Amino acid sequence: MKKLLYTYLGIGLLMLNMTSCEDFLDSSSPSEATPDFVFGDISTARGALMEAYEKWRAKAYVHANGLFYDLVVCGSDSERHPEGYDAQARHIPENLYYGGTSSFDINSAGNNGVNAWPALYSIIATCNTLCNAIEGTDTYKDIEAGTGSVTEMTDLYGQAVALRATAYHELLRFWGDVPHNLEPGVAAEGLTPRDQIYEYHINKLMQVEPYMYYLGENVGADASMMTRNYVDALIGRMCLYAGGYSTRRTDLGADFYKDLDGNVLSFDKLNTVDANNAFYGRRTDYEKFYEIAERYLQNCVDNPGTAALCTVDPRAAGSNGQAFGNPYQYVFQQNDNLVLSSESIYEIPETRGVQTERPYAFGRPSSAGGSNNYPCKNYGQSRFHPTYYYGDFDPNDMRRDVTCTVTGTDGKNGVEKLLPFVPGSQANGGGIANNKWDENRQPEPRWEKQRQSGINNPFVRMSDVILMLAEVKAELGDEVTAKQYLSEVHNRAFATPELANLDGFISKWGGIKEAIQQERKLEFGGEGLRRYDLIRTGKLPEAIKKLKADLAAMVNGLKTKGYYTFENGNTISYVNIKRPTHKVGQVYTKIDIKPSGLTKERLAFMKTQMRLL
Repeated sequence: MKKLLYTYLGIGLLMLNMTSCEDFLDSSSPSEATPDFVFGDISTARGALMEAYEKWRAKAYVHANGLFYDLVVCGSDSERHPEGYDAQARHIPENLYYGGTSSFDINSAGNNGVNAWPALYSIIATCNTLCNAIEGTDTYKDIEAGTGSVTEMTDLYGQAVALRATAYHELLRFWGDVPHNLEPGVAAEGLTPRDQIYEYHINKLMQVEPYMYYLGENVGADASMMTRNYVDALIGRMCLYAGGYSTRRTDLGADFYKDLDGNVLSFDKLNTVDANNAFYGRRTDYEKFYEIAERYLQNCVDNPGTAALCTVDPRAAGSNGQAFGNPYQYVFQQNDNLVLSSESIYEIPETRGVQTERPYAFGRPSSAGGSNNYPCKNYGQSRFHPTYYYGDFDPNDMRRDVTCTVTGTDGKNGVEKLLPFVPGSQANGGGIANNKWDENRQPEPRWEKQRQSGINNPFVRMSDVILMLAEVKAELGDEVTAKQYLSEVHNRAFATPELANLDGFISKWGGIKEAIQQERKLEFGGEGLRRYDLIRTGKLPEAIKKLKADLAAMVNGLKTKGYYTFENGNTISYVNIKRPTHKVGQVYTKIDIKPSGLTKERLAFMKTQMRLL
């Protein structure tokens, strides 16, 4: 993990050259930010890029707080928010209520669109200046001709292209058709079809990809930077969105949606919503994007650099009797230990002592105060539907208790509290919480102040690349290879292949394509991928119907019998906890837990097997 903020690193490097990031960013035209100025010295170029990275880390509003918090990590058939329906306006689209995103003004003063939009275009503006500068040099002529070689300068250029493409990808998935500007010092205005924006940046990424370092190939090429492996993964991710389903406008003219060559596009439409001047569909030529994705995702899998799917837990038994054996938990424990995960293709680096949203918003909740507690307050925005925890996970799936927790802590040296289903935040309510990031599992928890844990934001993991590749193979008709890649991720989650029962898993979910999407649901709980996986694959409408039916059946069982048993054998029931009383000096207390029916006076808690990792 980078222990210095990008800002500090950038300023330090630029001071060596008697220039500053502010001088650079104030440049408004190519004549002011000349190639000689920006790229005359490698440290100057790197310092300018670090300034763009720092904007992405601290003020992008799309991967931590902001729209990720508002819409992404809480709005699917697995993920939800902890508070009541009417607590905040954003809860309508978050939890798939009637009206959905049509009832949510992303740009209203109370929502983070007003912050994310200018923030992303600010990042793009900085990257435009960087890209424009090097595109006037001989280095770029070699890249354009395909005759160059990988150097630190070509790698820096590739990172600027990748960061700009990442920012546009976020704009496209939240707003659809947006202004597209590549000129430094020029305001982004008008609307460009998303198809042209996707195609431009996918092509640009393909151009720079051979001129970047793989993970570990260069001293600075680690998972805190955008490497060639990340570009391969980003090409795959953007292709799946470009060839996927989305809601498109019908009020912009019949010939608005064109490809990069100016050809009017045709679409396979799942439905039309005339009242909203929109339809839900995907391009009829979508397969060409899957073919591009296949090439680059395959390259990432075949040339992983220092990243690898973690299939073995390397930890020895602990001195206090801890036993280990869960490679999936080890992936996230490395984040808790403040080191880059060995499975990460790219993580957004954080630094202890600076505002950090994991685990405060996206980890195990704590009902403690904001400082001088162990751990301090953690709000716990990232929660799960009980149908996900009880119904989706096979009882032998080792990811379940890594992903979900039925307990929070009270901030008194990690003392645990059962999480009630009553609406609320911290460990006082809200239901099943995200367990992937937890300050209690840090070797040295930050007790001085909340939101300063220093835990990184995982952005792309190797399992994501493998499952995207499996999805592409299946979509292109190669189900044998698709099953092979699916098995790598699926079998990792079980102690033995027999327990994994891949063939039974595929059969249960109705085929290889459906099984891959279910695998992604189980693999990435609380990481913010499920909502947009459902949208781009056209499965969101049926997922909403299934979720509501499953929840209705569960609630009916709880009301009529006091419990409900899911298809996989897991049972959810009500329990009544009698609060213990004890005398001073008493070593232990007795807690009576009695099954009960549902009444207004009784608190509803989950009865489940709790395992400490």
